[in-house]
Amino acid sequence: MKDKITAFMKKKDIEISLKRYGIDAMGAMAQGLFCSLLIGTIINTLGTQFGIGFLTTPVATVGGADYTVGGLASAMSGPAMAAAIGYALKCPPLVLFSLVTVGFASNALGGAGGPLAVLFIAIIASEIGKAVSKETKIDILVTPLVTIGVGIALSAWWAPALGKAASQVGRIIMWATDLQPFLMGILVSVIVGVALTLPISSAAICAALSLTGLAGGAAVAGCSAQMIGFAFMSFKENKWGGLVSQGIGTSMLQMGNIVKNPRIWIAPILTSAITGPLATCVFGMQMNGTPVSSGMGTCGFVGQIGVYTGWVNDVASGAKSAITAMDWAGLFLICFILPAVLCPLINMGVRKLGWVKDGDLKL
Repeated sequence: MKDKITAFMKKKDIEISLKRYGIDAMGAMAQGLFCSLLIGTIINTLGTQFGIGFLTTPVATVGGADYTVGGLASAMSGPAMAAAIGYALKCPPLVLFSLVTVGFASNALGGAGGPLAVLFIAIIASEIGKAVSKETKIDILVTPLVTIGVGIALSAWWAPALGKAASQVGRIIMWATDLQPFLMGILVSVIVGVALTLPISSAAICAALSLTGLAGGAAVAGCSAQMIGFAFMSFKENKWGGLVSQGIGTSMLQMGNIVKNPRIWIAPILTSAITGPLATCVFGMQMNGTPVSSGMGTCGFVGQIGVYTGWVNDVASGAKSAITAMDWAGLFLICFILPAVLCPLINMGVRKLGWVKDGDLKL
């Protein structure tokens, strides 16, 4: 019986392994998230900051809700992630296309933890869909029904719980904002930075919590430390393509490598623990733009544009007399210069300990 099951799974290309799920699927999901939610946020930010009418004017109305171009892209984050996971798991066409519905349901019901819910549920729905694929003469009915049925059922059962678990990250952040700036700067910077790299929507969490002010500034610092840090310390392996995709894309691309060797995460986390309190205590960097920008880091420079927007609004309202040289110095040091310098230096120490070796950061 065991041999039959093994042969069946091999025929269906169902491989239950850390590599297949923790590296291949998770890495693909990060690309799906970037091609939807993050690109959508970047488009909206560009439209707003540069006054591009086509990007700020609603182009579609669905269920009474207006959507801009960026809004449409962001709304498709669940389907995009699920389809990316299915592609990584080598799903046949009918399973792959059915995952669009599964991704939408699990992401919507998962709330701030939507990406985490999509990861777990899309993997299970994919493998079950693969198992029944082409096993009947009415495959065109059976495979989509099974894949979507399993995905919707698991979404209703698991996604809300996974969403609440992910939201615990937000509660910790809110608790941290009540502490003194130094300790709060460390905690918020590290936690939001880690959330950015994990399959959790740091942008959605920051938006749900309306995370602005000093806490928002610390969040931007932590996210930037992860993105710029990984981009520069992995330059030897990934060159310019890796620098751009991680530095202004997403550090989630390294999640597969983190699963293989968690110690590559030491340098970015320590860097965020340094830049966070510097942002809050030395430069007083605040996020007074849209809360979602707090969780974006240097992705499309949305975090930095958000800080700048806050400055402009404060000047317009009289809360701030002018944008100073200290403001600009803090923004560039915290978000770009320090992560680019500190993270590779810290990683050199980690490499000397033998914890990280050549190829560990290769995308």
